[in-house]
Amino acid sequence: MSTLTTTSLWRDRRFRTFWSAQTVSEFGDRITELALPLIAVTLLDASPAQVGFLTAAVWLPNIASLFIGTWVDHRRDKRPLMIAADLARTVLLLTLPVAYWLDLLGLGQLYAIAILAGTAHVLFNTAYASFFVRLVDRDQFLEANSKLSATRSVSFMGGPAVAGLLVQWLTAPVAIVVDALSFVFSAIQLSRLKTTPGEADETSEPLLTRAREGMRYLLKHPYLRRSLGCATTVNFFNLMAMALLVLFASRELGLSAGTIGLAFGIGSAGGLLGAVAAAPLSRIFGAGRVIAAGSVVFPGAMALVVLADGPVWVRATALAGAEFVASFAVMCFDVPLNSLQAAVIHDHMRSRVAGAFTSINYGVRPLGAVVGGFLGTWIGVRETLLVSAAGGLLSVLWLVGSPIIRTRELTGLEPPEL
Repeated sequence: MSTLTTTSLWRDRRFRTFWSAQTVSEFGDRITELALPLIAVTLLDASPAQVGFLTAAVWLPNIASLFIGTWVDHRRDKRPLMIAADLARTVLLLTLPVAYWLDLLGLGQLYAIAILAGTAHVLFNTAYASFFVRLVDRDQFLEANSKLSATRSVSFMGGPAVAGLLVQWLTAPVAIVVDALSFVFSAIQLSRLKTTPGEADETSEPLLTRAREGMRYLLKHPYLRRSLGCATTVNFFNLMAMALLVLFASRELGLSAGTIGLAFGIGSAGGLLGAVAAAPLSRIFGAGRVIAAGSVVFPGAMALVVLADGPVWVRATALAGAEFVASFAVMCFDVPLNSLQAAVIHDHMRSRVAGAFTSINYGVRPLGAVVGGFLGTWIGVRETLLVSAAGGLLSVLWLVGSPIIRTRELTGLEPPEL
């Protein structure tokens, strides 16, 4: 973390309150991310294709992000929407252990919860895009994103290891109760925050028209259009691998839930290092170059998993190493890119543009997961991971010749005239 100074966000009570909500919620998420596929693989004997469908279901609601974000832009105060999203996810997740205790658990319920909880997640994130700029001053965007990303990386370090142990001790469905409780804490902390609501989109135009304007704004924006193409390409190929990674580690590497969680946790230390290093690296080399480097290294790191062989400790180390490199690179990609985007979007367009961006960028993830599942069944899981790593390298082509790669500093960046 950065040294505490008089201008540090750690001295801002509102930011600390929001940070605590995000911290607890992030740690809870790590449990569900490991527990859901393990429920499918170990309790319901799911095939690679079925695991791919489950991962697709998690990301499927992002296709509707454009319309959800457009609706959110019409609301002046975004905070109640974020609280409602947290509480909805709490209720949905608690149905899993109940079904398990009643011996009613099935793949259909996993798919339904993945879709509904994913919809609540989209509502939270589109509201967050506008809430963030009311919570943090413009000159602190990079610091705030770095701190939040660093915390998320810490959750990836400790969260999977704790999740793996909880899954082994309590079973996967029961361990999800911890994630449900984390959303309760997040809702309570958000309810304590007092922020000045931003301006709502007061137009009387139909939702479809406003959604179309948000998509047009995104596709014409010189910065957002190129970053969208780059991030979407990364996400498509990355989800091909992520849909099968737990299955690969469990069945082909022969690792236990605890060992998988420990490997993910150790490897995620790279994310913490990347989140802390992203801001100084951006100042030294330029934000655009750091974004471009991250877009190459992040997907390419998955190839390291394919090399895993030999004793258990060697296989676990290879998995942890791939996670370390990928986690470091994705922070170097996300932190400056998120800060750049916050600086170049007009205020009244934030939620619908965030929704439009997510509709495409995250909307492609279900397709990547399904393709990964089918390829895993057809050509093999190990081979699919290689295809994912190679394909992800194409993402940097979107940045060639773009204003993003030429951007050194975020100071002075303003939304362009469109």
